[in-house]
Amino acid sequence: MGSCAAPSAKGDDKFITTDYLQQCPFDSVDGTRHYRVWTAVPNTTAPASGYPILYMLDGNAVMDRLDDELLKQLSEKTPPVIVAVGYQTNLPFDLNSRAYDYTPAAESRKTDLHSGRFSRKSGGSNNFRQLLETRIAPKVEQGLNIDRQRRGLWGHSYGGLFVLDSWLSSSYFRSYYSASPSLGRGYDALLSRVTAVEPLQFCAKHLAIMEGSATQGDNRETHAVGVLSKIHTTLTILKDKGVNAVFWDFPNLGHGPMFNASFRQALLDISGENANYTAGCHELSH
Repeated sequence: MGSCAAPSAKGDDKFITTDYLQQCPFDSVDGTRHYRVWTAVPNTTAPASGYPILYMLDGNAVMDRLDDELLKQLSEKTPPVIVAVGYQTNLPFDLNSRAYDYTPAAESRKTDLHSGRFSRKSGGSNNFRQLLETRIAPKVEQGLNIDRQRRGLWGHSYGGLFVLDSWLSSSYFRSYYSASPSLGRGYDALLSRVTAVEPLQFCAKHLAIMEGSATQGDNRETHAVGVLSKIHTTLTILKDKGVNAVFWDFPNLGHGPMFNASFRQALLDISGENANYTAGCHELSH
């Protein structure tokens, strides 16, 4: 890992200032993927319990889309530390790297690979999660007062898939925000793993799945009805088990527009009082 650097300020009147925004480079263990991680710390004193913190995948695109209005809204709550985990590219998305990093190995072996994006190497979520939790997070949180009960993870599309897989596989985060997870081409098998969980192992976590009800004629979303049905069934089963899981609907939004809408909602949620979820499964009424 190289040394971290403080880039130019986005504006001293903002939630982020020069002194509180830094970039750090990281490399994958095999040296084939190269990351750029932005850490933005509020220019306010941390609460006694520590700052909330949200790790956000596709960090290049996230940093491009943070705006004054959102930052002002966050400053009126308990503003979180924002950790945007991206790649060393000038593009908003590194398609090959994210296809590998964000997809689970078990489901990747079952997918039907053809041309285009489905021919990219996949199945590296375990390796990426280890990098995120053992190298990236300790580095960016060093010296910060962090509220571990308000540590969250957000991702969209393949990133949403990674969040679901992480909810199943890791207890490092408390809140898991899965936006429009890519559940086609065999990845919907992940939902079977979700519904099979033993609730006591997941009582300290909160899962939010976010999906848009695409407008009519959006050909990309022809499978959306089936996916939404599976998601609703999954969440019903989890709630019946007492697990803290919710569905957030975004009417008339398709897959692409869900990126902005969902990351804004995740940031606002983790900065609000409702992000301090009480540990323990809900009591069941039957």
